[in-house]
Amino acid sequence: MTRTPIRQWFGGSPPWLLYWGLIALLAAPAPPPALPQFAAAPPLPAAPARSPQRAAFSVKTVLTLDAKLELGDFAWSDEGAPPGPIEIVADLAWQRLYVYQGGVEIGRSSIIYGANDKPTPMGAFAITGKDAHHVSNLYDAKMPYMMRLTNDGITIHGTEHVAYGYASNGCVGIPTEFARLLFAKARVGDKVLITNNWMRQVYRFS
Repeated sequence: MTRTPIRQWFGGSPPWLLYWGLIALLAAPAPPPALPQFAAAPPLPAAPARSPQRAAFSVKTVLTLDAKLELGDFAWSDEGAPPGPIEIVADLAWQRLYVYQGGVEIGRSSIIYGANDKPTPMGAFAITGKDAHHVSNLYDAKMPYMMRLTNDGITIHGTEHVAYGYASNGCVGIPTEFARLLFAKARVGDKVLITNNWMRQVYRFS
């Protein structure tokens, strides 16, 4: 029986070259397994817009006034109002402040607010402090019946400047006598909303 030389099986390559070629093939790492393919996750749906006016306040009745409020004017009538938290809304566009107790309007006032380089911030706040005889440490100005809204000095307070329509340094200014009445009612933690065009379908003539 005739034997075929090994080098003829592999195209005439020498046996030592074939040996090291086989060793190299056995030593090479196996290719990594293919990663599974996943479809891209769909984008999350946008959160629905929240209306702070409706979500935070429930107004049941409002005051009926004989005349439109002018600068420096206010109205107050809490007789017969149900017990409940005080809620305050400042409408910058119409320069009004509304006070509700248990959903019933008990007070309404003209206001002044910040403009130009010291605008009054809008949004939902809570009263964090009160001081009936507060004096501003920034402006050395009296701010009677002060109710603090922010840590950087935005407050609701009494002022005689409401009658003249002067702009404030960012605070919501109300007639001093109205501030006294509100100060007696409001408590730390009561909610305040500063907005524009509050319930205009109801207050369009006030």
